[in-house]
Amino acid sequence: MRILLVEDDAMIGDAVRTSLRQDGYAVEWVRDGRAAEAALSAEHFDLVLLDLGLPDKDGIAVLQSLRQRKQTIPVIVITARDGVGERIKGLDAGADDYVVKPFDMDELGARIRSALRRSSGHAEPEIEVMGVRLNPATREVTRDGRPVMLSAREYAVVEALMLRPGAILSRAQLEERMYAWGEEVESNTVEVHIHGARRKLGSDFIQNVRGVGYFVPKPGAKT
Repeated sequence: MRILLVEDDAMIGDAVRTSLRQDGYAVEWVRDGRAAEAALSAEHFDLVLLDLGLPDKDGIAVLQSLRQRKQTIPVIVITARDGVGERIKGLDAGADDYVVKPFDMDELGARIRSALRRSSGHAEPEIEVMGVRLNPATREVTRDGRPVMLSAREYAVVEALMLRPGAILSRAQLEERMYAWGEEVESNTVEVHIHGARRKLGSDFIQNVRGVGYFVPKPGAKT
């Protein structure tokens, strides 16, 4: 999962990025509103963490512009503006959640997982496809009740596919979910991690449409 972090405070930005990367997210960090809009126009992100007091363009203006373009990406506001009026303004502008600084990283992580579940249409905390069960909160994966240890990249691929069973994701789409903007991507990285996931979860779990991409079958589908 790729997250755009928009935060002008160097200490907070570095701490949040480090923590989220340790949790397996690909994080792109920008420090002003104009850079945020450029990133959102050029790249795919699964979620935005948005400060409000930004240089060049205020966070509320960035959020309003995003919603005016009909982009439904989840946005969690992270800000020191703790007044009730400010919270109402942020939520009315289109924020999915509002977190006041200073915040606990474990709580922020839970709010991120909740927003991602809602955006993918999964209200339940766990996802199950073909006997494979994934818990985004704990990042635990089981197959037929037995725990399976996936690498961070393998997990990113499996999570992206399980969130949209039956949908074919291209190699480029999977790379977007594994790497932050500008990170170097090896030419065969997707194939390597899919091979590793298949070895652990079963050769029939992740399927390939040659020249198009990869998918996991919908629950109940014939394979």
